[in-house]
Amino acid sequence: MKIKVAPSILSADFSRLDCQIRKLERAGADMLHIDIMDGHFVPNITIGPVVVKFIRRHTKLPLDVHLMVKHPEKFLTPFIEAGSDMITVHIEAVNKLKLISIRKKLKAKGIKLGISLNPATPVAKLKGVLGLVDFILVMSVNPGFGGQKFIPGVLSKIKELRALYKGDIAVDGGVSDTVAGKLIKAGANILASGSYIFSAKNTKQAIERIRNAS
Repeated sequence: MKIKVAPSILSADFSRLDCQIRKLERAGADMLHIDIMDGHFVPNITIGPVVVKFIRRHTKLPLDVHLMVKHPEKFLTPFIEAGSDMITVHIEAVNKLKLISIRKKLKAKGIKLGISLNPATPVAKLKGVLGLVDFILVMSVNPGFGGQKFIPGVLSKIKELRALYKGDIAVDGGVSDTVAGKLIKAGANILASGSYIFSAKNTKQAIERIRNAS
């Protein structure tokens, strides 16, 4: 499967976000990963649909909006209207009936549905809903803050998922060139990276190092 790199906007300099987005486009980013936190599901608050709408005006790159929120079903409409291409919700925040309802609403708008799971959540939690989603997002840090260290234990989880699921598997948290190769070998094909990309002197080289890691 094609390896895609999704810079995580959480690590951007928001005082010059438009410039940084253009830089990511020139550097070859495949999509943008946008973390939404509500202060309830995770102990932090980030951005809302107004910022996503601004980002949409400044790029044609696909926007993966990652809802780390307690009640994702309540936030769908504003993020749909803001221009999301993909919306990811957490299995820890929804049951199967809610996910079916969310899928119906997103599918009507042509938006892809992703399901995410935290490091401590077993793969078994997803087995009843894999047929409902367009991709899976594995958290490789405990969600809530950027810049955390990668948790190696998720590699076995990715391998387990790849044996069950043939679609896109994304990873978010602590992704750098030193762990990207292991993630790709385990079966991941979308790598979200924040601190590593935004702190690099050469953005294009940083993205290529992740994409071509072995």
